[in-house]
Parts: sequence; structure tokens; C-alpha cells
Amino acid sequence: MDHNILATLWYLVVGVSIIAYTVLDGFDLGVGILHPFAKGDERRRIFLNAIGPVWDGNEVWLVIVGGALFAGFPEAYATLFSGFYNLCMLLLAALIFRACAIEFRSKRESHKWRNFWDIVFSLSSLTIAFGIGFAMGNLVEGVPLDSNHDLIKSQFNPWKPYPILLGLTTVSLLAMHGAIYLVMKTEGKLQLDLRRWCTRTIGIFILFYLLTTWATLIYMPHMIDRMRTMPFLFAVAALALLAIMNVPREMTHKRFFRAFLSSSSGIALLVTVFGIGIFPELIHSTIDPKNNSLTLMNAASSPLTLTILLVIVAIGVPLVLAYTFYIYRTFRGKVRISSSSY
Repeated sequence: MDHNILATLWYLVVGVSIIAYTVLDGFDLGVGILHPFAKGDERRRIFLNAIGPVWDGNEVWLVIVGGALFAGFPEAYATLFSGFYNLCMLLLAALIFRACAIEFRSKRESHKWRNFWDIVFSLSSLTIAFGIGFAMGNLVEGVPLDSNHDLIKSQFNPWKPYPILLGLTTVSLLAMHGAIYLVMKTEGKLQLDLRRWCTRTIGIFILFYLLTTWATLIYMPHMIDRMRTMPFLFAVAALALLAIMNVPREMTHKRFFRAFLSSSSGIALLVTVFGIGIFPELIHSTIDPKNNSLTLMNAASSPLTLTILLVIVAIGVPLVLAYTFYIYRTFRGKVRISSSSY
């Protein structure tokens, strides 16, 4: 198979894996962001048990993203993980401590013990959510890559307004996503309270969404260059907007599962818009975009490697999907605390 086609297919594999991670682990992170606002130990336990059976399976998609980049686009992987070393280590620490918080939190009855792990769980979730958007914002804005595709750290300042705005937008998006998921998994007075939370998180996200869209159109116009040359791609952005605007409508009519599907679709379509905007680049160079940027072609592995990897993906991904479907089906329904709960 042609190398260009193989590289594009592998780009789609990475993209689908990112979408799966942000949709599935996104509501886990959203629950963590909202966790401190739950009053009382029982409510916080309900929050944890809402994601308890699925959070670790959801993170499998992040492993797939890392593995796919490492195997399919090794030069992009090397530049990303060396150039963003501190951020990567921070996100890795947050992932580790978040897992520890979920597992250790209810091991002791001590109020101080549980409060400590509650703080760890929330801060870790917030760090990961912000870090995802922050990294994407830097990829949109571009980084100083030299002719060897190495990041020139002396010229690199990641803390710019646009990446920070995209990080905050991601936090608000996942908080909304998590609130809708919690509404589906709860009942009674807690569900009524969470519905009010949903209204607030939806409003905050829409505000950040509009700000980010405005900033992108004004300061990052290259993100819509491909849409200008292929106008039918504007339909993806339009569908993302419709999915987002449908969320409050479905919540108003108490169709919570439909609201969750709309939220999930909105996330998937927004990630797709990001992928369309940067395609065919993986890492945009601010020094010499034409010659120094890492693209699908100059960062991809050999055709043989990509062919073998696609065979492995064709076998492995359906197994992951089957496991995910089984777990979600087994643990569907409302959350109720028992002796075996977190």
C-alpha cells in the first residue's frame, strides 16, 4: 500500500483513539473536577462509584494514543515528549496520583485521610483536563522547531494566552460532560442538585467555547485554511455547534442520556475540527513552517512498519471495544452504595 495512504490511515487511528479517550475518560475527569463541590462523604462516594467500574478501562485509550504515536510517528513522539517533558511528567504524575486517590480514598474511616485523597483526586483530574487543552493549544499555535525537528527551548514559551484559554475551555467542557454523566447515574435529591450543576457548567462552557472560537478565527486563522479549500468540512464545525447547543435542550426535557450523547458527539466533533485544522502537520514550526514542521510524511514510520501495525490494530481495537461495551452494559443503571463500594 502507498506510504501516503498508510500514514493517513495511521493518523486516523491516532485521531480516533484521542476521540475515544476524551469522550470516555473525559467524564471521569469531569467527575473529579466537580468532586470537591459534593457535600458529605456519601455523595462523594457516589461520585467515585459512578466511575469506579470504568475509569481504568477508559484510560486504555490514552495508552493506545501514546503507543500509536511511538510506533507510527516516532519522530513526532520524540519531539513532543522531549519538548514538553515537564508537562508530560506532570500529567503522568497526575494520572498516577488520581488512580491512587480512587483506590485509597475509602480504605480508612479517617476524615483527614479521605479529605486528603479527595483533594488529590480533584487536583489530579483538573491538571489532566487543563493539560490536554494546554498541549493542544500549543500545537495549534506552533512551536520553534529547527531544521532537525528539535524544539529550541530558549525560544519556547508555552504559557501564552491561547493555550491557557484552550486549557480552561477543556476544563469547562469536561466538567459539563462529567455533570451530565452524574445526572444519569444518580437519583432523588442528589440528581436534582446535579441538574442545577449541569445548568451552570453548560453556561460556563458555552462562554469559553465562544471565546475560544473567536480567538481561533482572529489569531489562528490557519486552522480553517483546509476548510476554506474544502468548504464541505465546515459541516463538521457546524455539527459540533449543533451538538453543543442540543445539550441544554435535552437536559430541559429530562432526556439525560440524549444530553450525554450530544455532549459526547460535541467532544468528538471538536477533536475532529482540531485534526482537520492541523492536517497534514503533526507539529507546526513557527520558525519555518514549510520546511521544519513535522508532517504525516516526514514523521511516519516505514510502509512495512505501518502495515504490520494496522494488522495489530485491526485485531486489538475490536477487543478493547468489546470489553468496553461489556463493562458499560454490566454496570449500567443508578449508583447505590454497598459494602463493596469505594
